Amino acid sequence: MRKIEICAPAGNLPSLKAAVDSGADAVYMGFSGDTNLRNFPALNFTEDEVYKAIQYAHSKDKKVFITVNSYPQERELPLAYGVADKAYHFGADAVIASDIAVLSYIKKNHPGKRVHLSVQASASNVQAIEFYRRHFGIKRVVLPRVLTIDEIRALRKETDVEIEVFALGLLCINSEGQCFLSSYITRESINTYGACSHPKFIDFVQDDHDDSLKIFSNGVLLNKYSPAEEVAYPTPCKGKYYNRATGQLNNAIQDPESLNVLEILPEIIHAGVDSIKIEGRQRSRTYVEQVVRTFREAVDNYYKSGSCKIDRSKVQNIQSLFEGLAPSYGCYKGK
Repeated sequence: MRKIEICAPAGNLPSLKAAVDSGADAVYMGFSGDTNLRNFPALNFTEDEVYKAIQYAHSKDKKVFITVNSYPQERELPLAYGVADKAYHFGADAVIASDIAVLSYIKKNHPGKRVHLSVQASASNVQAIEFYRRHFGIKRVVLPRVLTIDEIRALRKETDVEIEVFALGLLCINSEGQCFLSSYITRESINTYGACSHPKFIDFVQDDHDDSLKIFSNGVLLNKYSPAEEVAYPTPCKGKYYNRATGQLNNAIQDPESLNVLEILPEIIHAGVDSIKIEGRQRSRTYVEQVVRTFREAVDNYYKSGSCKIDRSKVQNIQSLFEGLAPSYGCYKGK
C-alpha cells in the first residue's frame, strides 16, 4: 500500500533541508518575487538556491514542487512564464499553478511535464477539477479549506486526479483565490502580489496609555493586544474590528484559529487523500523540522498499527508553534 504523502513547506534552503531530513516526501517552495503567494522580504529562493534545493532533495529521493500560484496581470505574465520554464529546467517534479494563462503556457511549452492545480484556483467540485484535467492536464488538485471529509470522499470516487489537502497551519475560511480583503485595505491583492498582510503595510504601535500593542495595516487597526495576550501575525480576515453598537473590538470575520488534523488523520487517509500539505513557508526552520517529524511519526504509526496516536506532549509542542492560536479541524468535521 502506498503511504499518504507528506508535503512540507520551505521558505529557504535550511528549511528545505530540515523538511527532507525530518521525513517529508515532498517539499513545496517558490522563487523570490511576485509569482508565488508567500512573497515576503528575505523569503523564498534565488535561481541558484532553487537548483541547490532540487539537487539536495533528489539526492534523498524526495520531490520538489515549485509554486507559480499568483494571478499575474498582463505585464507580469512573462515573469510567470519564465519562472515555470526555470522550474522545469532545474528539475522540479511539478509546478503548482492557478492562473489559466500560466496553465495554458505550461501545457503548450512543457507537454508531458507534471502540473498541480493550486488551492488558489478554488476547485472544490468534480466538474471544476475535471475541467482543469481535461484542458490543462493537471495531475493533482490542492483542495480549498472549505470541504468536509465526507465531501472529499465523494470527490475521490468521481475523479482519478490526485487529491492534496491542508493538514496544519493557518486556517483560511475564504474561497482561496477569491479573497479581496487585502485589496480593500491596501489596494494590493494577495492573489496578485502574494501576501494578504504584506510587511510593508504593517505597523506595530505600543500604546503608552495602557501598554497595549496595536497592529495596523495601511492605517487600519487590525488588532489590539493586552500585555498578557499572545500576539499573532495580523491578517485582515482575523482582525479585530470596532463594533459601533458595542463599542468593542471583535473578531468580526474569523476567530484566530489554526488548522491541525493530527487527531482525525485516519479519517483523512480513509477518504482517499493522496497528500497532506503543511502550511508555513514563512515559518522557521525549527517549525518545519518539528511538524514534519511529528506528522512522519503519526503517518508511519498508522500504516503499522492503524492508529496515528503519538505522545501527547508532541501534539502540544506543535500547538505551541502556532503563536498561541487555538487548534481547529476547520471544515473537515462540519461547516
